[in-house]
Amino acid sequence: MAETGEEVSAEEVSAEASGFSDLSDSEFLEYLDLEDTQESSASLSKPGPSSELPGKDGKLINLPKWKRRLDVSPPMERFHLKYLYVTDLSAQDWCEQHMVYEKELPGFLAPEKANVLDTGASIHLARELEVHDLVTIPITTKEDTWAVKFLNILSMIPVLQSEGRTREFPVFGEVEGVLLVGVIDELCYTAKGELELAELKTRRRPMLPLEAQKKKDRFQVSLYKYIFDAMVQGKVTSASLIHHTKLCPDKPLGPSVLRHARQGGFSVKSLGDLMELVFLSLTLSDLPVIDILRIEYIHQETATVLGTETVAFEEKEVKGKVQHYMAYWMGHREPQGVDVEEAWKCRTCNYADICEWRKGGGMPSCTLEPQTKKVK
Repeated sequence: MAETGEEVSAEEVSAEASGFSDLSDSEFLEYLDLEDTQESSASLSKPGPSSELPGKDGKLINLPKWKRRLDVSPPMERFHLKYLYVTDLSAQDWCEQHMVYEKELPGFLAPEKANVLDTGASIHLARELEVHDLVTIPITTKEDTWAVKFLNILSMIPVLQSEGRTREFPVFGEVEGVLLVGVIDELCYTAKGELELAELKTRRRPMLPLEAQKKKDRFQVSLYKYIFDAMVQGKVTSASLIHHTKLCPDKPLGPSVLRHARQGGFSVKSLGDLMELVFLSLTLSDLPVIDILRIEYIHQETATVLGTETVAFEEKEVKGKVQHYMAYWMGHREPQGVDVEEAWKCRTCNYADICEWRKGGGMPSCTLEPQTKKVK
């Protein structure tokens, strides 16, 4: 397999390099907000003028017919996914049907929305560069990509404990039978010694988001806490990680990754060696659970802080949402769109004209029965 050059840091390796980047910002969904009101004349049941979208070859795709050609296997299998990102679930919190169309019809992101994402990513990178420099490490295997992530964690834990702050901290854990991964923007200790999670959200316009967007953001940071707490409490296991990712723990690491590991003081040969160090470090370094969840909204153009919000962690509510959203991924139910009260979201949706949820008046126009395993 050809090597790919990846940017890493002298102190930590970037999430992009680890194959573990989570869309930790809100630019895409923020763009869906309306300028002045969340009320709209958009009707949930009103069909759009077209049921077609251009395909990659320029030919029009009739979505209902195209969708019927899909097998009825669970979405995790249909989309060939080994794990989900935290932002996959927070996207479901905004509009599950929209998230599904993005999976089914990739490549239709409008240029202006892509620009918004790029701007937010640049701001995140600038903050990351405040604490470390970037170097390049070539990687050759999926084991290397996860090894880079583990090296990140091993370098971040002592920095957090000694300096009181670290950024872009990877998290992962099994939730409702599915591996969920993400990247926490910032972890820091307060003056009272409490561990605080800070999430940066950039805004294209100099105004705070609507309540629907804030709700999505609160759910996202709550998921980060849920996973991080499980990691430091020893509830995440290497066996579960290997099961979901199909990694080979005994496979020798690439020379560039090994060299970087030695520079960090880690004498390892394989991914399994690093995994053992990571799980020991997580549970034996006296890392506490996250005490405070804080979201900071800033204006992209001026970097002005628009406001901050402290989020109350409601474990029962988070678990309930996770169970509901995972039921889709496991094939137990069809995707759902927004409620009538939030039909205003459809005004700026790329898929409004072909949305089966809207055309069905709040119900999918076709229902697929989930696959059931045959009893042998």
